[in-house]
Amino acid sequence: MGKYFFNETEIRSAWEHVLAAFWQRYPNPYSTHVLTEDVVFREVTADNCLLSRRLLTKTNRLPRWAERIFPGNLSRSVYIVEDSIVDPKNRRLTTLTWNLNHSKLMMVVERCVFYGERDRPVWTRLTREAWISSAVFGLSRPIQEFGLSRFKSNQTKAMKGLEHALSKLHISGAQSHHGDTSKDAAEKAKNLTKSSTSQKSQEFV
Repeated sequence: MGKYFFNETEIRSAWEHVLAAFWQRYPNPYSTHVLTEDVVFREVTADNCLLSRRLLTKTNRLPRWAERIFPGNLSRSVYIVEDSIVDPKNRRLTTLTWNLNHSKLMMVVERCVFYGERDRPVWTRLTREAWISSAVFGLSRPIQEFGLSRFKSNQTKAMKGLEHALSKLHISGAQSHHGDTSKDAAEKAKNLTKSSTSQKSQEFV
């Protein structure tokens, strides 16, 4: 049946700032495994929503036990499709990502929703779900366990990368609007982008 992951995180920043940081989060020092990102498709709908499709290339290092089982010429890069919908009226960003290659070895589907809090305009709530499966007979369970472990590690890095992008935006804004020094702006940005720990976490086999 595969693995299921869910968590919720609150980000101490307005949805509009989080949205801007989302598009500017690569490159960053926490996501060096992300090699490339390209916009494949982009369109504004009649109801003023922005639809986008991007293709990302990431490294795909196998665990040592898997390197002894799978062929040495197996690609060490994985191609990721990211579909997104920006709904400015409802202050919501929804993303859906999945891998194009190595899908028999392991398929990871991730859905994220960034909600702008109506009653707390300087906070954004993020819900993240992931479905991890493998079609390798006899090895699907350890592969899924490995996939879940790596996903947890990568989503932690993803949050740090987003906070890094938010920090850069806040530093730029503080310097341009208030004439702060780089040190003062960096300290303010650090406080603004400090996010809470995950409030909920669930796993199902």
